Amino acid sequence: MKLLWRLIARDLSLMAGRPGEWLMPLAFFLLVAMLLPFAIGPEPTLLARLAPGILWVGALLASLMPVNTLFALDSADGTLDQLMVRGIAAETLAAARLVALWIGFGVPLLLAAPLAALLLGMPMDVLGLLVPGLVAGALGLAALGVLAAAVTLGARGGGGLVALLVVPLAIPLLLFGSRPAEPGSVGLAIASALLLAAVAPFAAGAALRASRG
Repeated sequence: MKLLWRLIARDLSLMAGRPGEWLMPLAFFLLVAMLLPFAIGPEPTLLARLAPGILWVGALLASLMPVNTLFALDSADGTLDQLMVRGIAAETLAAARLVALWIGFGVPLLLAAPLAALLLGMPMDVLGLLVPGLVAGALGLAALGVLAAAVTLGARGGGGLVALLVVPLAIPLLLFGSRPAEPGSVGLAIASALLLAAVAPFAAGAALRASRG
């Protein structure tokens, strides 16, 4: 556990040194909330009804932005090889990156959610129902991001592969998370996120080992 926390602290420190990794997804998330009302129209009732789904789609798209750098930079400078040569399991590296991404992506997302809800005219009581799902949803999206980054490491056309991998697997999160007022939906969204978080480190670890030959 001490090793895991040290790896998480290292990853968070690297993210802090590269603010674009969390500022750009945050800006993209807010831009989605800002621009979609212009495309949909100014009808407040329609916007409020669509707002939860818009926030979830914005969160999903924003979570794809840091995928290309999650393991690529460590792979390019040899850090990934050095960590694995020292006996650190690839699953541990993937789990640490998952938690760090959850914190680095999820916390700014939650801080921006009230502003995005205001832009979309979402009632605050609906936002209160949405937040628990978003907390867990950020974990699920981080898990998908880590898995996609590991699978596409070194692959040509990685961006297209990321979309093919992440979007179908995110459907349960979007389906349940965007309906916070329906009984049981938030619980199912949380369960989906936890399942993804439990499986992703092992799948990502296997992909990392395969990419190292």
